[in-house]
Amino acid sequence: MEQTDDELDFAETDVRSEDMSNDAHTGQEVNSNSGHEEKVAHPDNPVVIKIGGARAVDPADAVEDIATLVADGRDIIVVHGGSTAVDKTLEALGEEPTYVETPQGIVGRFTDERTMEVFSMVLPGKINTDLTVSLQSAGVNALGLSGVDGELLCGPRKSAVRIVEDGRKKIKRGDHSGMIKTVNESLLTTLLQNDYTPVVTVPMLADDGVAVNADADRAAAAIAGALSGELVVLTDVAGVYRDPDTESTLIESVQTPAEFDILNDVAEGFMTKKIMAAEEALNSGATTVIIANANAAEPITAALAGRGTHIDTNAVESEMNVIDTQEQTQ
Repeated sequence: MEQTDDELDFAETDVRSEDMSNDAHTGQEVNSNSGHEEKVAHPDNPVVIKIGGARAVDPADAVEDIATLVADGRDIIVVHGGSTAVDKTLEALGEEPTYVETPQGIVGRFTDERTMEVFSMVLPGKINTDLTVSLQSAGVNALGLSGVDGELLCGPRKSAVRIVEDGRKKIKRGDHSGMIKTVNESLLTTLLQNDYTPVVTVPMLADDGVAVNADADRAAAAIAGALSGELVVLTDVAGVYRDPDTESTLIESVQTPAEFDILNDVAEGFMTKKIMAAEEALNSGATTVIIANANAAEPITAALAGRGTHIDTNAVESEMNVIDTQEQTQ
C-alpha cells in the first residue's frame, strides 16, 4: 500500500534534550487561526506549563510556584515529558535507545514496540505519579492523566518515518508514535472548574485505538492552543540565544514574523522542537509562548513577569483555518 507524505513525516517524538463530561466531550481540533486579533492574554486564561525532563531540570521550584499560582486563583495545567528517564530505564534493562535524524536535520527518538512499553511504564506510571504526589504535598489538588485518559490527546499514528542514515534517505517502519490532532478540551475545562490541576503526560491515543508516543512539547502546545492559554516551556536554559555561549545574546521578545525567522535560524538541538511547538501553539489559539529557565527562583511567575524568551502571537503567520470544535461521542 502506498503511504502518504503525512504518514511518512517524522514522528512527533522526543528530541534528545535536556529532554469529564458524561456522554460526550468536545474534541478541539488542533488547527489554526489566520487572524490573531482575538487572542488576548488574560488572567482568566489557563497557563499551560511544560516541565522538561532533562537531567539539569529540578522541578522543585516549579512545584512550589505552581502551588502559589493555584492558591492565587490561576488555572494551571501541567504537562511533562521524561525522555531522559526513559533512556535510563532502557539502559538499565540492557537496551539502547534509538535516535534517528530526519531529512530536515531534526534528531528524535524512534519508538519501537519495546520502547513504547518502557514509555508507558515510566511516564504515566512513574514520573506522572511522582509529580502529582509532589504537587499534592505542596497543597495543589493535582490529578494525573495520560493522553489516552478520556481521549484527552488523539490523532493518527505514524508507523513509518523518513530518516537519513549513512547519508542516505530511508523509510524506517515499526514506529509507535503519532501526531496530536484533537484535544478533549471539555475534560480539562471540567477539571479546572472543579478546582483540579491536571498533570498531563503522553502517550496519546492513536486513531486505531493504540497508545503511542508523542512529543511532550507539542502536546503542551496542542493543549495551550485548544484552551486559548499561555504556554510556559520550562527548560534548563534561560531562553533562546543568538549565541548559546554568550548570555547577553538572549532573545527576550519575538513580536514579528521576521523576528520569528531569526529565532528559527538560531535554534539548535532540542530547542528546534520547542520553537516548532511554539509555532503550533500560537497557530492553534495560544495567546503567548514563553521559553524560560526551570531552575530560576519562582520560574513560572518570573516567566509571566517577563523573564525568558517571549513569543507573541503576531510573530507567527498562519494560512490555516480557524479552529473547529466537534462533538465526539464516547
